[in-house]
Amino acid sequence: MSDTTDRPAHERADIVIAGAGYVGLTTAVAIADAAPHLSIVVVDAAPDGVWRKDERASAVAAAAIRMLERLQIWDTVRDEAQPITEMIVTDSRTSDPVRPVFLTFGGEAKPGEPFAHMLPNADLNEALRKRADALGVTIRQSVAVSGIESGLASIAVRLADGGTIDARLLVACDGVRSKIRDMAGIRTVHWDYGQSGIVATVRHERPHEGRAEEHFLPSGPFAILPLKGNRSSLVWTEPTREAERLVASDDLLFEMELERRFGHKLGALTVEGGRRAFPLGLTLARDFVRPRIALAGDAAHGIHPIAGQGLNLGFKDAAALAQTVVEAERLGLDIGALDVLETYQRWRRFDTVQMGITTDILNRLFSNDSRLLRAARSFGLSLVDRAPPLKEFFIGQAAGLTKGPSPRLLQGEAI
Repeated sequence: MSDTTDRPAHERADIVIAGAGYVGLTTAVAIADAAPHLSIVVVDAAPDGVWRKDERASAVAAAAIRMLERLQIWDTVRDEAQPITEMIVTDSRTSDPVRPVFLTFGGEAKPGEPFAHMLPNADLNEALRKRADALGVTIRQSVAVSGIESGLASIAVRLADGGTIDARLLVACDGVRSKIRDMAGIRTVHWDYGQSGIVATVRHERPHEGRAEEHFLPSGPFAILPLKGNRSSLVWTEPTREAERLVASDDLLFEMELERRFGHKLGALTVEGGRRAFPLGLTLARDFVRPRIALAGDAAHGIHPIAGQGLNLGFKDAAALAQTVVEAERLGLDIGALDVLETYQRWRRFDTVQMGITTDILNRLFSNDSRLLRAARSFGLSLVDRAPPLKEFFIGQAAGLTKGPSPRLLQGEAI
């Protein structure tokens, strides 16, 4: 529930979550749904309502959708979600007259279950907020965490408005430049790709039939992701200086450059809304936990969007952390104790490091114009396309339905 009343300067809560994005809100909802007696406060530095202005859309994997269904969120956004029915991959130059398709994926993780849906960010955020409010979670906007002080039994979370909350656990979901991560003294491995991802929404004349496309171009991947209606979401990678030039250009020049990459198969193109560029890099936290502190989402890992898995890694964090906290609480354990939080770290760190390395290798392998590498890539993609077991493996990865221990929420089960 939104907090608009006067409150004491010093208060208590079981859990404070910093960051009211998808990961922070999903973590709050998942814990509150399974352990309603725990008091949860979500604080976010952004002004109230700014999330409504987010024009982007995200690919939500099948496993994450199972979790959203279990948490009674999916039904409220289902009508706005576009299933991805097919995924095709090409490797070419913008000047190539024909872009041969080297790899095609069917769009089902299991019969009747698309491996992913595209969903507008604003709709997802609104649904999460409504569910959090229904579960009694307090959400405070325009309130940043200004300091922390860990004690034996609690952590004092100081707020920029002068208040302090004593909590058993602080969850940092405050983004790839996490201030709480820095306050906790957690170091990162980081490098900049010198690339930026241009994000825009495009309307086109002909229907996309639910097809997603990933064109590996010398400057970086160019992804076309289907939205409801004759619309698609773009994630267009360019060297940072070129991306800044394109975003600052007039509509005519931008749409001409877009058409060179998008092609004419869906007819005339029109950019809807704004366009923005986001710098791309790899950031991996060396530790995901400290006593009474846990990192989740981009605060723990920021990866290249080449595989479209950033949001879904965050959902896995939310599911794993919620299960760790709830099970510890049921056993009468201290939910902020380091030995409890290390269970979450062991669960998530290998997966995120593996995905970070994988996306890094893919980006370096495909974001170039080497003839030798192009030949090797084409051979490799064609080989995968002819091997059904390999294709099934990659579909499972994209759907988040991998073998091995998985949080119960991602299997569609209650904690």
